[in-house]
Amino acid sequence: MRYITFALAKGRLAKKAMELLEQTGITCQEMKDESSRKLIFVNEEKKLKFFLAKASDVPTYVEYGAADIGVVGKDTILEEGRKLYEVLDLGMGKCRMCVAGPGTAREYLQHHELIRVASKYPNIAKDYFYNKKHQTVEIIKLNGSVELAPIVGLSEVIVDIVETGTTLKENGLEVLEEICPLSARMVVNQVSMKMENERISEIIKNLRQVIRKRDQREA
Repeated sequence: MRYITFALAKGRLAKKAMELLEQTGITCQEMKDESSRKLIFVNEEKKLKFFLAKASDVPTYVEYGAADIGVVGKDTILEEGRKLYEVLDLGMGKCRMCVAGPGTAREYLQHHELIRVASKYPNIAKDYFYNKKHQTVEIIKLNGSVELAPIVGLSEVIVDIVETGTTLKENGLEVLEEICPLSARMVVNQVSMKMENERISEIIKNLRQVIRKRDQREA
């Protein structure tokens, strides 16, 4: 039996994903050792392997088959645009991708003016403005805190993840348009889905039940 390999986005998401998996009987003791320098963690009994990767790399590992299954945010899936199956919404890390800026920028959006848009997510921004709004804009890619861009005059608006909107408010910005809801998703390599359909489908089915129970408790 071959190993099924999971690529998990480092940090809080990986921890929460493992908690969900544990409820389906998938465990990995090695991962609990926080002092471990290991890169790959193994559950020999169930023939499973796990590794942690930078969120933006998870879809790449999955597309190329280095991982059969990945857990990563919807924002990363949209931005990276890789060929993979998105099979499950884990309902964790819920937030939204939005266009934000000072209130005065609202009319630029309504009148489809040529404006500058700063974002860590140039592909999402481009898709939204060009394909959905049909508005020509100049997109500027930033890596740090994008809220700064409209304040210092680098851009009229930004495209960014909004959880509570507190950071925006504190900087005199507001949500002007909502692009899409975001949360953590499970993705699967297209070949793995065919070759290991039975095992992977079983994992998905069990996770779906755990998520349903959790949502019923929280409702």
